[in-house]
Amino acid sequence: MPNVLVRDLPENVHANLQRRAEAEGKSLQQYLASELTRLANTPTLHDVLDRIGRRRGGQVGFAAAVHDLDDERREG
Repeated sequence: MPNVLVRDLPENVHANLQRRAEAEGKSLQQYLASELTRLANTPTLHDVLDRIGRRRGGQVGFAAAVHDLDDERREG
């Protein structure tokens, strides 16, 4: 399994990460592995916008959207 080494981490950052790991009942290594996994599995803003841009479907004009929202507000 690959390893990651982070050098020159500020002491306050290390201490904060250590406290978070302890609060979750994990070692620092376990905590960082889970956080890095979560980070790697979370799409970036670019990925999300790209996915939205590839979607196909109808388009609602501004006037129609305003009209529909007004209708919803009156009914709700």
